[in-house]
Amino acid sequence: MADLKFRIQAQRASATKTIVKARNFEIIVDEPEELGGTNTAANPVEYVLAAFAGCLNVMGHLIANEMGFELKDLKIDISGDLNPAKLFGKSDEDRAGYKSIVVKMIPTCDADKATLEKWLHAVESRCPVSDNIQNITQVAVELG
Repeated sequence: MADLKFRIQAQRASATKTIVKARNFEIIVDEPEELGGTNTAANPVEYVLAAFAGCLNVMGHLIANEMGFELKDLKIDISGDLNPAKLFGKSDEDRAGYKSIVVKMIPTCDADKATLEKWLHAVESRCPVSDNIQNITQVAVELG
């Protein structure tokens, strides 16, 4: 298959608020008040977790269908720990991003445990957002 290219465009609304255009959709990014924002939307690291959950949901249903069982429901609980010291220029000891992310997939279906283990492995390995989080992706940040 040929590569797909995804693109967004973003514009500052304030020092902590960004308006993002993705296709015909507008996504607002903001910080909570305790981080200087106006708390009108999720912040960037929350959107990382949200993107991960959205991808896992799509892949979960796609792979369940391929494996011949129906997901009647799927709950996804994701949490991540990060130290804000680097973000705020206080220390370089920890990385700026998440140090760890824990995902709990809670499917409602009639598949047995062995099938669900195979399903879970396939979902994690085929999810593009999981791949981007778990592996190094070449990134170039340039002046435009």
